[in-house]
Amino acid sequence: MTKEIPKQVRDDKNYMPKTRAQKEDTVTILTDKFSKANSVVFTDFTGMTMSDLAEMRTKLREISAEFTITKNNLVKIALKNADLDLTDDAVLNGQTATLFAFGDEIAPIAELTKSLKASQKGGIKAGFVNGVMINKARVIQLSTLPSKDQLRGQVVGALASPLYGIVGVLQANLRNLVYTLDQIRLQKGGDA
Repeated sequence: MTKEIPKQVRDDKNYMPKTRAQKEDTVTILTDKFSKANSVVFTDFTGMTMSDLAEMRTKLREISAEFTITKNNLVKIALKNADLDLTDDAVLNGQTATLFAFGDEIAPIAELTKSLKASQKGGIKAGFVNGVMINKARVIQLSTLPSKDQLRGQVVGALASPLYGIVGVLQANLRNLVYTLDQIRLQKGGDA
């Protein structure tokens, strides 16, 4: 029994199913992306418009991430080739898009969840961070963390704060010493 091609696709004269070689190329590219990505998130993009997807892709590209839509069975093969263990096969049911974060692991996840929340369509399914599979709840929890740059700023601020305090204390001691010496000079009959 063959699947019926939807009417709008049948009427499109440019419609051609992918050849085996094209599918193998897609699997090779996906395997490479899974191997190089610091974090990966699978999402349901049901109901999102092309403009929603294009806007999200643009924002994600700016932070070294990529958002792709590929057939689930090709994603499964690529995951196996990349030695990533998908513990829940239900993740790749229905419409699935994949976020690949090549730089910061967290910032793209935060941007993705923000975009999904703004469009009120689609949702997070699961993901991988540094090769470890995480569930939907953990992905959403990670999206609330600050980015690496924000964390670095907070650490620098925390380290610099005591230094500023030490400088202030040292300056106050010097001021007090100068004031005390000036008072001694005045008591001994020094000129005003």
